[in-house]
Amino acid sequence: MSDIPAFNPPTRILMGPGPSGANPRVLRAMTAPLLGHLDPEFLKIMDECRSMLRRVMRTENQVTLATPGTGTSGMEAAVMNLVRPGDRVVSGVCGYFGERITQMAERAGGTVTKVTAPWGSPVDPAAIESAVKANGPVQLVTIVHAETSTGVQQPIEAIAKIAHDAGALLVVDCVTSLGGVPVEPDKWGADAVYSGTQKCLSAPPGVSPITLSAAAWDRVKSRETPSNTWYLDLSLLEAYWDERRAYHHTAPISMIYALHEAVALVLEEGLEQRWARHERNGRALQNGLEAMGLVLHADAGFRLPVLTTVRIPEGVADAEVRGALLKRHSIEIGGGLGDLRAKVWRIGLMGESSTEGNVLLFLSSLGKILREHGFKADLRAGLAAATARLEQP
Repeated sequence: MSDIPAFNPPTRILMGPGPSGANPRVLRAMTAPLLGHLDPEFLKIMDECRSMLRRVMRTENQVTLATPGTGTSGMEAAVMNLVRPGDRVVSGVCGYFGERITQMAERAGGTVTKVTAPWGSPVDPAAIESAVKANGPVQLVTIVHAETSTGVQQPIEAIAKIAHDAGALLVVDCVTSLGGVPVEPDKWGADAVYSGTQKCLSAPPGVSPITLSAAAWDRVKSRETPSNTWYLDLSLLEAYWDERRAYHHTAPISMIYALHEAVALVLEEGLEQRWARHERNGRALQNGLEAMGLVLHADAGFRLPVLTTVRIPEGVADAEVRGALLKRHSIEIGGGLGDLRAKVWRIGLMGESSTEGNVLLFLSSLGKILREHGFKADLRAGLAAATARLEQP
């Protein structure tokens, strides 16, 4: 007998902070024949990706492409290309990923002023404005639209106005929001917006859509010294994605196929319809959790529909509940990060995973497990509250 281990990953219902489930069409696309990264037919696929990404990202920006790597590659590309040594940066931080942007900006040589909010609340635009005025001239303001660690959705337009009034550029992290809630770079006035494929776009992790305004692109092109990242140097990546087709790296061919099919599916469903689906299912889940007797963590009025944080009841073991969901129901959810470690569960309803069936299955499964752990979850009330919301338009 062969001693080579069998490759047989189990089927999971992915309801954590990412990845989400992938549409079968996306997975099939990844099995298509490989092409060379400069093959005319592959370049045509890249061009189609670019065009569809502009529609999904609601932008007319010429510089719109996908960096190789997960959403973090988009973050690093935006920060490392736009921050120059000595630049003053104001970074809005209300969770783990706002902290990560801050660290990158510091590594790029920026002088960073953090504007913080409790992990569960949005950043106050007035605090951003005060920091910009106190530290001017500021070159860059950064903010996370959908903070994956806390479930907070950050309003953007007021912060964009503050940045532009001060002559600064605005970078917005939309890794968890693109394809699930409205992302509007042109309407907001955002200068660099990036995302990832593994969240609401429902493709495997592997590339990061990013778009730059004309002002941001001018800043990239006018650098006197190159950015301190070669692989994610946007001036080099853009030269490969545009008509010059200058060799930079061997593109992740199968992931570009996946991106192509994923954004096509978004457009086929319709952005407004897709946003409405995520809104309905996310609020149904949240209503059900509260009716069961659980407490949501993020501030009311700023809760993402695509990623819900719920506080772990006192006396309930975090890992044991998540383990039971995985072992008995093949449902994956996430634990807390950073300051919220062992304090919250993170429940995703993103892309293909955002279904009515998953909402009801999860509430039923969680409620039964919580009862076994001594928490008196009102399962009937939870399912009734979720069903009532699902029945609304």
